[in-house]
Amino acid sequence: MALLAALCCGCAANPAPDEAAAQLPPPGSSAPPSDAAPSSSAPPDPAAVGANELGQVPILMYHRLVERPSSVYDRTPAAFRAELERLAAEGYVPVTTAEYATGKIDLPAGAHPVVLTFDDGDATQFALGPDGAPVPGTAIAILLDVAARHPGFRPVASLYVNAGPFGSPDGAALRWLRDHGFEIGNHTRDHTNLASADERGVQEAIAAGQREIQRAVPDYRVSTLALPFGAIPSNGALALRGGSDGTSYEYACVLMVGAGPAPSPFAADFDPTTTPRIRSQDPTGEDARYGSAVWLDQLAAAPAQRYTSDGVPDRISYPASAGLTPAPHFTDRAVAY
Repeated sequence: MALLAALCCGCAANPAPDEAAAQLPPPGSSAPPSDAAPSSSAPPDPAAVGANELGQVPILMYHRLVERPSSVYDRTPAAFRAELERLAAEGYVPVTTAEYATGKIDLPAGAHPVVLTFDDGDATQFALGPDGAPVPGTAIAILLDVAARHPGFRPVASLYVNAGPFGSPDGAALRWLRDHGFEIGNHTRDHTNLASADERGVQEAIAAGQREIQRAVPDYRVSTLALPFGAIPSNGALALRGGSDGTSYEYACVLMVGAGPAPSPFAADFDPTTTPRIRSQDPTGEDARYGSAVWLDQLAAAPAQRYTSDGVPDRISYPASAGLTPAPHFTDRAVAY
């Protein structure tokens, strides 16, 4: 896969785009979105729902929610809510990065997966109030509200944290996220530029981030890593697995910044070491052509390109005419129509 890396907290990506506290439902449950095929005893017909489980998946990247954005990485709470409402209206269903990377995408027929990712553990993303509920106006509180309005829209996301995330030094925020089905991901303890670190330093930075998470949630398995600054270490394999000071790590997926949708985890071109994301952004402004509004427009205009579920978890359906290739280890489940 061509590398789509770019700096995460201050530099734009370059690839060309061709291509309350609410009572939460169990993380795996979801009603079909409005455009999903109705359930029946017989397996859904892939052609009838336009299934393409080798199609593209938008992995959206968020940082701060502020009323007055000061960089392309900021969004207003209103813009964030509007983007979630758009995703729900277009039949997208959130899954975590770990679910995406391991192919645990169990969605109703006709639905499309989307991954919501948040970097840096900022308190505008998530914070707990005195009542133990998410603070209104934070990203997670808004997500819960949108999900309550759209029952098929799962209230899950992947949050990539550094030291002291969400202003919660006692770890209560991470425990709440774990208990409510959210994914906690590693962003290194000190937001380390892994491209400038030697092999020992890369492993120390990643292992230290994992230890920070596991201090708060000791039994939690950290499954994915988001690269600070989108910077890939010279030995890219060390982002996926390694160890330091008695802490070992092995991840299912390493997220870059990038500027386009990610391949299906069942596709031959899926690379867990270099998985691209799309910066959440309005259709105007700096490098807007790489942002979420433009890419979601493009996927809406060419729906055959995006991942569309066939509604059968153990079957990977895709159109034979699309010229797509499943990964070799998924050929026994792949069905072209």
